[in-house]
Amino acid sequence: MKKRALVTGITGQDGPYLAKLLLEKNYDVYGLLPRRSKQDFYNLNYLSIKKDVEYVVGDVTDYNCMHKVISKIKPHEVYNLAAQSFVGNSWELSSVTSDINAFGPLNILNAIKNVDEKIKFYQASTSELYGNSCEKIQNENTKFEPSSPYAIAKLYAYWMTVNFRKSYNMFCTNGILFNHESPIRGIEFVTRKISDGVAQIKCGKQKYLTLGNLDAKRDWGFAGDYVEAMWLMMQAEKPDDFVVATNTQFSIRDFLRLAFKEVNISNWEQYIKINKDFKRPVDVNSLCGNYNKAKNTLGWVPKTSFKELVQLMVREDLKRHEKQNI
Repeated sequence: MKKRALVTGITGQDGPYLAKLLLEKNYDVYGLLPRRSKQDFYNLNYLSIKKDVEYVVGDVTDYNCMHKVISKIKPHEVYNLAAQSFVGNSWELSSVTSDINAFGPLNILNAIKNVDEKIKFYQASTSELYGNSCEKIQNENTKFEPSSPYAIAKLYAYWMTVNFRKSYNMFCTNGILFNHESPIRGIEFVTRKISDGVAQIKCGKQKYLTLGNLDAKRDWGFAGDYVEAMWLMMQAEKPDDFVVATNTQFSIRDFLRLAFKEVNISNWEQYIKINKDFKRPVDVNSLCGNYNKAKNTLGWVPKTSFKELVQLMVREDLKRHEKQNI
């Protein structure tokens, strides 16, 4: 019998990559669509899987809705990727962020418990839980110091996932994913803003890029690699929590340098403007993850280097803009 998986956040960045992987593994994949008058299937179309996914409209902030959805589908695995995922907006949208990122997972967990406790649950946790950690490299034992409403809401969901695992002996796992990017990353995120902006500058559509803190350092990986770690967590003998990262760190300056190099622009600094308004009330300056537990327990390792990731994103955005010019 084919496995059934329910993926929330199916139209975001990770949802399509995960759905593609699950389809390749012969799952029946169900995607939860938010209640909107018009749905955006761009990312699913980009990976050519829109027609292969079954869709159901629902809302993670509505317990009764999630109970109905899970009762109807009876999935073997639920991957909760739904989130208000832009950290910068979470100060202005703290209530909405909490409803989706904290209480959404709680609603799903309660629905699973009341429908079938054997359903496996994956919670998309985040490196933002660590905030401005005193440790240079973070792992599963590093103390959490969330520095944004986004991270605080995600921390609630993290501990609820652990609590349901311990309280009800449910298969509940947290993937503590460090920054992961792709050509279908939202344009509001700095990496995609850079890759798209560089492509537009190369095509003569834009004169400069406006950014905030160029010195922030992150551990960046490829979303297509990271969804494999999600799946492996759900196949593990026992549920647990895992850091998913690359063990390397680069600054936004590094990202800019490689992005402009890809389009043969060496004097990239002249195309950058700094706007202090883009800086967050509390900036997380440095994050770098240690994925050794995932490597040793799950056999997972990242396949895409930082350089390859930047090249992939710039090339795809360049292709988009050159196509529009034809």
